[in-house]
Formats: sequence, structure tokens, C-alpha cells
Amino acid sequence: MQTAKAKILVVDDLAENLLALEALIRSDMLEIHTAQSGLQALELILLHDFALALIDVQMPGMNGFELAEYMRGTEKSKHVPIVFVTAGNKEHFVFKGYESGAVDFLHKPLDAHAVRSKINIFVELHQQRLALRCQLQALENSRAAQEKLLLELQKTQGELQQAVRVRDDFMAIASHELKTPLATLKLQNQLRQRHLDRDNQDAFAPDKLRKMIETDSRLVETVIRLIDDMLDVSRIRVGKLTYATTHFDLSELTHEIVERFAEQLTLSNHSYTVNITDGITGLWDRYRLDQVISNLITNAIRYGNGKPVEISLTRQDDRVSLSVRDQGVGIAPQDKARIFQVFERASATSESGGLGLGLFIVAQIVEAHNGRIRLDSASGEGSTFTIELPIDEGVAGANPVTPAQPGPATR
Repeated sequence: MQTAKAKILVVDDLAENLLALEALIRSDMLEIHTAQSGLQALELILLHDFALALIDVQMPGMNGFELAEYMRGTEKSKHVPIVFVTAGNKEHFVFKGYESGAVDFLHKPLDAHAVRSKINIFVELHQQRLALRCQLQALENSRAAQEKLLLELQKTQGELQQAVRVRDDFMAIASHELKTPLATLKLQNQLRQRHLDRDNQDAFAPDKLRKMIETDSRLVETVIRLIDDMLDVSRIRVGKLTYATTHFDLSELTHEIVERFAEQLTLSNHSYTVNITDGITGLWDRYRLDQVISNLITNAIRYGNGKPVEISLTRQDDRVSLSVRDQGVGIAPQDKARIFQVFERASATSESGGLGLGLFIVAQIVEAHNGRIRLDSASGEGSTFTIELPIDEGVAGANPVTPAQPGPATR
């Protein structure tokens, strides 16, 4: 790497002296700037970083000593070495020169070898000072980079520790949620085995057998839904959640889903009301919107505090609005954003159940449909989840499919 030329300032009120001194010290390693007065010299000092200043002592106006005092009082030039050039060798000049900040004197007539030697020394010192400054800056940059890296490592460590805690909590919740319906199935099968061993045919009467099948189906559907939710979260995190859009009647789908949950809504929430505008069709993913509506209704059942649930679907110009309102425990303001994150639940109580995946999946699906989800809630005052979707935008990158016959969405 080529070293930059060192800058030298030469100040003398006589042009011939400037020419002579410039010719004497000229070098490929030096960049020489000349001034014929103290004011011109100060202007140059503001523009350049000088390695050395050669200043004539006796000048009209501002003499060399006064110029040196100005330089020592200026932040940019206070460390520039000053060598006075004088025609005499008067002792009081020397004392005054050193008091003004001089580091050396050159006496006329000038000795070419002495002048070049002294200049080389000061130039070398200047270059060493610059190199040291660069090294200090490099060390400071390195220290700052290390501090930044340390902070990032500490942040990553904290995130990893949090991830481990979340994973452990999730595994505990997931195992509980999965074991509950499976344990119920196991107990029911054991009970049926006893009836068979005792040849109790009355336990398998058509009406009782039908009720057994319905109960088993609900338990199996619960397990399947939990597994599907976990798989969908994994797909979302790697950007592999698939969408297949088609034109269909969202009003009909909403009616089907409400009917599917009718028994649970009646038993858990005593009653429910439906306000669905008929004939709302658009370009969406039927299966994914089935997930959205089902999750919102399930959420209302789970946290509705046993009170009625309201479900509505309306159209507003080129957008559709669907809302599910419960009259349950509500959600505190500080928790409104949190509940849309993975593994978060509206209530921390174990009785509420759920893996904390539903609202996260809902938010991701709504966002993929270029829609938005809104939550209106307060602690103890229930919650209203409202989603708004464009009618015909579909999902970017989704595969179009042939419209299917009306019926439950499956995948």
C-alpha cells in the first residue's frame, strides 16, 4: 500500500525565500504548501493536516511567533511541529520561539543537509503518529465489533433459553392435550371389553352404540386437529404451508362449520346466535378458511365462560367481514399482541386447554389471504375477533383448483 505524501507548510513573506526553501526540500514524498503571511497560513491550516510547519520569524503584520501562538490555540494544528527559520541567532529569539511552541530552529544561511535531515525526522514522526492513530482506530473498531458480537451472542443465548423453555412448556401441554382424548378412548374401550366379557348385550343397543361412535369420532377428530395444528406450525415456520384457491360460497361454508359445532356451542355456551349474509362468494382457500373459522369458534367455546356466542358474516364492498364474539374472560391490553404468537394462549390456566397454536395459525392464514385480523377485548368483558378478507385477490403463489361440490372441507 503506497504511503500518502506528507504535507509541509512553508511560511515566509518574501517570494524568493519561499522558492529557495521549496527547491531545497522538494521531494517525491512531500507535498509542499506555501504562504506569504500569517493569515494565508491559517487558511491553509484549516484545510490540511500538516506534518511540519517551517515559519519565518520576521514577517510584517503577524510575525512567526504570533502565528505559532494561533496554531497552538487551534485544535487542528496544536500538535503540528513548528520549526522557526531566522536570519539571526539572537538568544531572546530562541527563548521566545520555544515559549511560542517551536520544536527547533533553522538559521540562515541554511544547511541543505541539516534541513533535509530535520524534515525527514519530523515527517517520519508524523507518519508514525498517523500509523498509531490507524492502529488505535482499528483496535477501537475491533473492540466495538467484539462488544456487538457479545451482545448478539447474549441475545441469541437468551432466545435459545427462551426457545428451550417454550419447547418444554409446549411438550408438557401437548402431551396433556393429546393424552386426554386418548385416555378417554382407552377407558371406553376397557369398559366395552368388560361388557363383552360379561356378554352384556344391552350395552350395545343401537342407540347406545350410535352414541359410542359419535363420542369416539369427536375424540379422534380432536387428536387429528391437534396433530394438524402442530404440523401446520412447522410448515409455516419453513414457508411450506400450501394454499389452493377456488371460488366458493363462504356463507355456505360458515353455516356448515356452525352446524358442526352446534352441539358444543349449545352444551358449553347454552346458546349461540348467527347472522350470516347469504351468497358471499370469493376466491379463497376453502380448507384454510375452514381452519380459521373453526379455530375462532373453538376459541370462543373454550374462553366464553359458558355464555352465548355470536357469529356474523357480512360483505362490505369488495371485502368480507367475519366476526366471532364471546362474553367470557376477555383479554388484557398487554396480552392482545402476544396471543397471536406461537404457543401462546389467551389464558394461562390449564383448565382452558389448547396448545396455543390456533390464533397463530389464524393470523398466518389471514395474512396470506391479504387480509387482516382485529381483536376487540377487555378483561372480564369478552372478546370479538374480526377478520376482513378481500373478495377476489386469492393467495399469492397459491395453486388454483377446480371448484368442489359443497361439503365439509378436507385435506
